[in-house]
Amino acid sequence: MTPMTTPIYSMEGKKVGTTELPADIFGAKWRPDLVHQVTTAIQANMRQNRAHTKDRAEVSGGGKKPWKQKGTGQARAGSTRSPIWRHGGVALGPRNARDYTEKVNKKMRRQALLSALSKKVAEGEVLFVDTLAFTAPSTAGAKRFLTALSGGASVKDLVTKRKNAALIAFAGYDGNAIKSFRNIDNLETEEARNLNVLNVLTHKYLIIESPEALYSVLGAAKK
Repeated sequence: MTPMTTPIYSMEGKKVGTTELPADIFGAKWRPDLVHQVTTAIQANMRQNRAHTKDRAEVSGGGKKPWKQKGTGQARAGSTRSPIWRHGGVALGPRNARDYTEKVNKKMRRQALLSALSKKVAEGEVLFVDTLAFTAPSTAGAKRFLTALSGGASVKDLVTKRKNAALIAFAGYDGNAIKSFRNIDNLETEEARNLNVLNVLTHKYLIIESPEALYSVLGAAKK
C-alpha cells in the first residue's frame, strides 16, 4: 500500500513540507455504529442534571395539621404542603438524583477517534500546520493566519462558514495562541491530547499543529 502523505503549511499559508500519515491512525475503517455510541456517551457525560423539584418533605412549613380530622365537613388534611395544595410539594417532578453518565472503554474512545480522523482525512478536511506561535494575543493575527491557510490549502469555507468552521488542535498549551483565537466565534481550540470524536466531528475542518505531537499522543494511547 502506498503511504499517504499530506502537505504541512506555515502560518503564512505556504506549503513548507509534507508528512506521511500513519496507516494505523488515518487508515481506520469508518465505524458509524461505534462513533454514534461514543458520541452519545460523551454528550451524556457532559449533561448537567439541574432540574429539581421539592417533594412534600422538602417544602418548608406544613408541620401543623390544618384542621381537626373529623367534624368540620371538609376533606381530611394532614399538611398544607401536600401536592394538592397551593405552595405544596411536587408529586412527580424531576429530581437531580438521576445519573446520566455512561461508561466508555478507552479502546472504544480511541477507535472512534481514529475512525473520525480517517474519515476527515479522506474528505480533505484535516490541515496540518508546522507551528502556531504568537508573541502576544492577537485576534487580527489569528484571522490573517486563517485567511492565508484558506487560500494556501484552497478551502474557502474555512473563513466563510459561519458556525463550527474549524477545530484547532495545539501541540500543547499556549496561552497567547488560545487567546488569539477565542474571539473568533466560528471555531474552537483544544490541545491534541484532549481530542475526542465529538469535537472532531462537530467542526468542518481540523487544523493540527505539529503532526508529530498528535502521532505521539495517539501512539501513547495505543500502548
